[in-house]
Amino acid sequence: MMRRLPLALSVAAILVAVPAIGQQGVGSGLKNHDTNAPVDIASDRIEVNDRAARAIASGNVDIRQGRLRLQAERVTVAYGEGANSIERVDATGGVVVTSPTETIRGNTGIYDLRAKIITLMGNVSLRNPDGNLNGGRLVYDLNTGRAVLDGGAPGAPGSSTSPTGRVTGRFTVPQT
Repeated sequence: MMRRLPLALSVAAILVAVPAIGQQGVGSGLKNHDTNAPVDIASDRIEVNDRAARAIASGNVDIRQGRLRLQAERVTVAYGEGANSIERVDATGGVVVTSPTETIRGNTGIYDLRAKIITLMGNVSLRNPDGNLNGGRLVYDLNTGRAVLDGGAPGAPGSSTSPTGRVTGRFTVPQT
């Protein structure tokens, strides 16, 4: 019979376990990612609206910046002075963010280049060779490499596939 821990202990156990995953740890594959590196965008179609300082890329969107890769069906890019000054990327439709050591998936995503934060929502999964986490919303800080995952309410937008709306994970154990 499986014992259930109180919610506070469950969250504490996950927070303690996350840094211990492998040498790098979950959430550290893009630590100190250079958000000032050039951003390359490829898609089936791009529409630019200079008045709104927005560009919409659709169809097999593939964005690369240094070691970071973001793929989605549709992306809205908000830019500042000039189209070459990207400030934010909003992605929808099978969003996948990859680094050399991790793959993060979700229904929608936001990459805030100024704050250096990536947020994925809806059926989120974070995978690396040493473990995986699943939940409803993930906030990934590129400065620190820290990933925070919430479960979300069952059935609510941005929630996890878990019927209880909880964060789940599996971690490897060093073999001795």
